[in-house]
Amino acid sequence: MHQPVLFRTESTQSGKKIGFATLNVPKALNSLSLEMIDLLYAQLTEWQQDDTIAAVWLDAEGEKAFCAGGDIVRLYQSMVDTPKGQRNQYAEDFFAREYRLDYLLHTFAKPVICWGHGIVMGGGLGLMSGCSHRVVTEKSRIAMPEITIGLHPDVGGSWFLSRMPGRLGLFLGLTGANINAADALFVGLADRAISHQQKKAVIAELCNCAQLGHAAVSSVLRRQQMAADTLPGSALRDHFDQINNLCDADSLAQLHSQITGYQADDPLLQKAAATLAKGCVQTAWLVWESQRRVRQMSLAEAFRMEWSMSVQCALHDDFREGVRALLIDKDGSPAFRYSKVEDFPEQLLNEFFVSPVVPHPLEAL
Repeated sequence: MHQPVLFRTESTQSGKKIGFATLNVPKALNSLSLEMIDLLYAQLTEWQQDDTIAAVWLDAEGEKAFCAGGDIVRLYQSMVDTPKGQRNQYAEDFFAREYRLDYLLHTFAKPVICWGHGIVMGGGLGLMSGCSHRVVTEKSRIAMPEITIGLHPDVGGSWFLSRMPGRLGLFLGLTGANINAADALFVGLADRAISHQQKKAVIAELCNCAQLGHAAVSSVLRRQQMAADTLPGSALRDHFDQINNLCDADSLAQLHSQITGYQADDPLLQKAAATLAKGCVQTAWLVWESQRRVRQMSLAEAFRMEWSMSVQCALHDDFREGVRALLIDKDGSPAFRYSKVEDFPEQLLNEFFVSPVVPHPLEAL
């Protein structure tokens, strides 16, 4: 029987063990299903309480992706199956359990090393961002591309985007731009860049540690990291001032115009402009407003806000239409409800920040 997540332990010189959790659906780019979320949550909870487990290692099968996101095809089906005006129970459960898992990683009492090789997007970034030691490789490709499907940068995205240098978080949320290992280090989404070929060596060195706390793990990863001159260049670092200027605006309409109006020949900014121009107006507003609201929030408060936003997205048409165009019919032409940011009603925007359920399912975070 196929297991979507593999679990094992390895003994260390310290007398304790490392718990290994491996996402195991490489043909689906290790996209997270509700079953995988539940398996991870149960095992991580057990390992946190197990005194024989000193640290956790999180990785994935296959060379293409750590995790390309959540299983949005299943979410799409739940939206199709839910009659207009009724609650989408599957979406409520999926987002609540996914965000509980992410929050568990953020607050885990032991070191959690994430090997973020290949594609790390959406829900995959939610997993990686919560880990105490986040490793990227020369093949890491990271993004929060929700602007293309009518969702929003969730899984803690509102929180970690707001903590990036300057206005880079706003830029990445609005444009879904892909970033590499050097970019991830620059914006604080990763702690170390290590060659993928060194993976076995890193694990072996961790197993040889006499003590295996946070400092020991950090020391091992530091010794194994790639030399600065072997890293790919960071386009975000190189364009930091220019991106800050493009995202310096007093309104979303002004910001949208400044990014989509970019006319020069830089590939990063050209692609960003094109993606935002074609992207979902609803998502753009959710990024803008969530970044305004999240500034003074705790992580738990951010997850509660995001759950309300995500469930509301599942009740509105644009999320379903965006997934249809990208992954179901694959015509690449979503018929989003609004073509101009100026046309999106303020009253509708406010609805996305209201929980349809009382008490809130993440109240205990």
